[in-house]
Amino acid sequence: MKNFAKIACLVGLVLATPVSAQFTGPSVTGAQVTVAQAAAARAGTYVTLVGNIVAHQREDYFTFRDASGEIRVEIDNKVFRKRPVRPETKVRLLGEVDTGRSGPYVWVKSLEILP
Repeated sequence: MKNFAKIACLVGLVLATPVSAQFTGPSVTGAQVTVAQAAAARAGTYVTLVGNIVAHQREDYFTFRDASGEIRVEIDNKVFRKRPVRPETKVRLLGEVDTGRSGPYVWVKSLEILP
C-alpha cells in the first residue's frame, strides 16, 4: 500500500506540473524563406513565410504573396480561427511544402497576424 501511495503522489506531481500548459504553438519550426525558395523546396520541408494572403482560390486554398512572388497555400478554418485577414494584412505562416497537380503549395499549420 505504501508503494501505491508513493506512485499516486508522483503521478499527481507530474500531472500538476504546468509545463504542458505553457505550449503556445507547433513543435516544428521552419526557417523563414521567400515564396521563391518555398516553391523550390522539397516536399515535407517546413517553412515560415511572411507576406500577404491576396486571394481566395477555392475551398481552403488561397494565394500568398511576398516580394519574390506568389504561391498557393492551404489554410484550414481552424487555423484562421475566425480572425479577419484582408489582402493588406501582413501575416506569418508556418507550414509544410507539398506538391499537388497544380504544382507546389504550402499546407499551413499556423497563422500569425503581424502588426
